[in-house]
Amino acid sequence: MIYPIITLILIVIGFVAIFYFLNRRLKGIEERQKSDQSLLMLNQNLLGMQSRIDETTKAINERLDRAAQVISQVTQELGGMREIGHQLKSFQDFLKSPKMRGGIGEQVMQDLLEQYLSRQQFELQYKFRSGERVDAIIKTKEGIIPIDAKFPLESFQRYLAAKSEEEQEKLFKECVKSVKARIDEISKKYILPEEGTVDFAIMYIPSEVVYYEIIRSRESLDDYARSKKVYFVSPNSFYYFLRIIMIGMRGQQIQEDAKKILDVLLALQKDTEKLGEIISVVTTHITNAKNAVDKMNNEYLKLTGKIEQIKLLK
Repeated sequence: MIYPIITLILIVIGFVAIFYFLNRRLKGIEERQKSDQSLLMLNQNLLGMQSRIDETTKAINERLDRAAQVISQVTQELGGMREIGHQLKSFQDFLKSPKMRGGIGEQVMQDLLEQYLSRQQFELQYKFRSGERVDAIIKTKEGIIPIDAKFPLESFQRYLAAKSEEEQEKLFKECVKSVKARIDEISKKYILPEEGTVDFAIMYIPSEVVYYEIIRSRESLDDYARSKKVYFVSPNSFYYFLRIIMIGMRGQQIQEDAKKILDVLLALQKDTEKLGEIISVVTTHITNAKNAVDKMNNEYLKLTGKIEQIKLLK
């Protein structure tokens, strides 16, 4: 009896051991599978990271290449800028001559005139009967407007470049003196109503900085110029001055065109009246002719009737 029990116990223990062993094996297999999946995911992540690193490296290399090209272009442009700097210095040396600066100022003024007025509306280097020449004139219905462009710019440039207040004061007085002398000369030489000018002249200042220095000067240069009927203009204010002149000339042209149209309409009205008179006469003649034809036709009918009566008598 005891042996079967022992045998049964051993069998149960054997089954338990087998179950335990199989269970350990299954857990080991599951853990290896899990480990394999983790390794697979890790490999996939590493591959993704490697791909992103490669793309980033490629983008960095491309940017570095572009940066190298830009640096090369900038280097070339800097060389060009140095050359431009040398040319500008040469140009500044060239402009140190007052005659050259005056020529450029006159050229700018000429460009503005050509841009906004027709060649029939202005003239350069206009000569008066006295032999004096003014830089430009504008032709208007009220008279010609003389424009002088020979402003003493070099004296103002020395004043603006002065370092000390004492030097500035001295140079400013020289500027005022030279500008007043130029105003007097313009007023005397170019305002000549007997030769068809208006009663004022324009003094062209080729620098905005100098223009505003004059306008706000404590010496009231602007008032002095106005007392001599000379008016200052800078490149900007000269532009607006020309715009006003152009608008006035257009208005004048419109008035002239309107007058021509009115003259044509008046002539047309007179022609229409004459035509009406002719039509009236012709109508009268036609009416008279119609009455004569009607009378002739009646007489013809009467004569035809008498002839018919004579035929009946036969």
